[in-house]
Amino acid sequence: MPTEVEAGHEESECEAGNQPESDTGEETILLDSLPPEDSLTRELPGLGSAPAVDETVAMGDIPLPSVPSAREAEVRHRKMSPKRRNLLVAGVVAVALVAGGAGYAAWNGYQQEQAATAAANAHTMMSVQIGVHAAGLDCSAGSKIPVQVSGQDSDGSSVSETLYVDEHGRGIKLLPGDYTLSIAASPIASDGTVYTVPTTKAQVTIKSDGQDLSSQAAFKLKVPSADTVTDDQIDAAAKYAEEGGASSAATAKVLQQAATARRDAAVNAVSAQKAQAARDADARHKATDLYQLDIPVEWYGKVETWQNGSTLCIYLAGDSDTPIVTLVAVREGESFTPDEGDTVLGAANLGNGYTVYASGPVYPYVVPQTINGRTQNPVSTYPMDTAIELVELTTGNRYTYSQIKNVLVGKDGNADAATKLETDYLAQILLPSIKAQD
Repeated sequence: MPTEVEAGHEESECEAGNQPESDTGEETILLDSLPPEDSLTRELPGLGSAPAVDETVAMGDIPLPSVPSAREAEVRHRKMSPKRRNLLVAGVVAVALVAGGAGYAAWNGYQQEQAATAAANAHTMMSVQIGVHAAGLDCSAGSKIPVQVSGQDSDGSSVSETLYVDEHGRGIKLLPGDYTLSIAASPIASDGTVYTVPTTKAQVTIKSDGQDLSSQAAFKLKVPSADTVTDDQIDAAAKYAEEGGASSAATAKVLQQAATARRDAAVNAVSAQKAQAARDADARHKATDLYQLDIPVEWYGKVETWQNGSTLCIYLAGDSDTPIVTLVAVREGESFTPDEGDTVLGAANLGNGYTVYASGPVYPYVVPQTINGRTQNPVSTYPMDTAIELVELTTGNRYTYSQIKNVLVGKDGNADAATKLETDYLAQILLPSIKAQD
C-alpha cells in the first residue's frame, strides 16, 4: 500500500495532467538557470569520452517525421482549443471550395473549347476522295469527271451541285453531312474518247478532311465502241467540260471536236468493213445449175474455184492442179465413184432428187507420207509451206502439222485416223452451206 506521501505525489501528478496546457505549450527558461558550459560537455560517469561526430550527415541519416497514432491524434484534438479547431475546419472547407471551383471552371472551359471546335468543323469545307476508273483518261489533257452531289450538310441545308474530280477521284470539297453521289456525264479524253456513264449512285457521310470514300463511292466508266457514241453523249460531255471540267471553254470545244472526229472515223471504218464483208460474201458465194454454197470463211483468199455444169472444184489458190475438194451432183439412185486417188469426204442431200458428193485427196494422210519419203520426192511434190497449208485447210488448223504427222497419222500411215480429221472438219464448215438452187 502506498504511503501518504506517495499518494499525495500521485494525486499531484494527476491534477497536473488534468490542467490545460498553455496555448504555446512552451516554458520560459532563464539564462541564469542554464548549467555551466563545461557541465554540458563533461564525461558521463562510466561512458568515457564521446567520439567525434562528423558534421556531414547523409540524407538517409535524417529521421523522417513520424505519423501520429490514432491515440496521439485524439489527445492533440482534445488539447486543441475550440477556436483553433474552428479555424482549421474553416480553412479546409475553403480550400475544398477553391479546388472544386477551379476544377469546374477547367471542365467548363474544356467543354466550351470542344463545342467551338465542333462548330468550326461543321462550317469547314472538307476535301474527300472517291473511286473512279476510266481507262486512258488524263484529266490534265482531257476534261474532268462531273459528279452530281445532292444531300444535306451539317447545318441542315439542302445541297445540289456538280463538282469535278480527276482520274484519281480527287476534287470534291463539301461541308460535313450526308450526300448522294453519281456521275453526271462522260469526261472527254484528249484523243476524243467518250465513256459510258455508270448509272450507280453512292450514299456517303462526310465527317473529316482528307476522308477516303473510294470503298463507298466507286465508279467505273467503260469505253464503248466509238461508232456507237451518239451526238447527245458528245454534247452532254462537252457541256460539262465547258462548265468546269476543262480549263477553258476553248479547250472544251477542241475536245468536243476530237470526240466527234473519233466517232465519225469509227462509223466510216465500220461501214467500210461491212461493205467489204458484203463483197467478200458475194465472192464466196458460188452457184451451179443445181445447187449453191458459200466458200468457208477460213478458206477465203486461200482457194479458187472452177465449175462445169453441176461440178464445182475448189483448189489451192494459184495451183489448179492441187484440188482441195470437188463437188458433184448425182441423181438419187445413181452411184458415185470418185476420181482415182480421191476419197469420198461427205455428202449433202439437196431434197430435190439430187445429192452432192464431196471428194478429194486425204491431205492429212497423203502429205505426211510424202514428206516421210514413202511415195514421191517431197520437195518436188509438196514444198514444206504448201504441205503445211494443205493440212491446215483440210483440218481447220485444229492440230499442228507435227501432231498430225507424228501422232495422229504416224510414220506407218493411219489412213482411217487421217480421213476422219478431214471429214469431220468438212462436215462442219462446208457441207451445211450446200443448198438446192432456188
